[in-house]
Amino acid sequence: MSDHILPSQKQPKLIVVVAFDRGEDGELFPAFGPADQQSEERAIRTAMALAGKHVGVIAWSRDANPALGDYGPPTLLFTSGDVPDME
Repeated sequence: MSDHILPSQKQPKLIVVVAFDRGEDGELFPAFGPADQQSEERAIRTAMALAGKHVGVIAWSRDANPALGDYGPPTLLFTSGDVPDME
């Protein structure tokens, strides 16, 4: 008797890059994004390219099933400069 194991379905991922600048009041505001990315590698490359142009950049991913409203914990992929705390 053989065990039939169905391949596990790959959980969709939300992969995002956001760049921040500071307003006149000193508060951070999103200057770029949040922009969805096709892969974690692309998110890192995009964030690195933005890092020299903004006061802060963050790239992160998380497992996501928006239809069910189910989101896993965020995984930090890249950060540079000043960024707000992830909640």
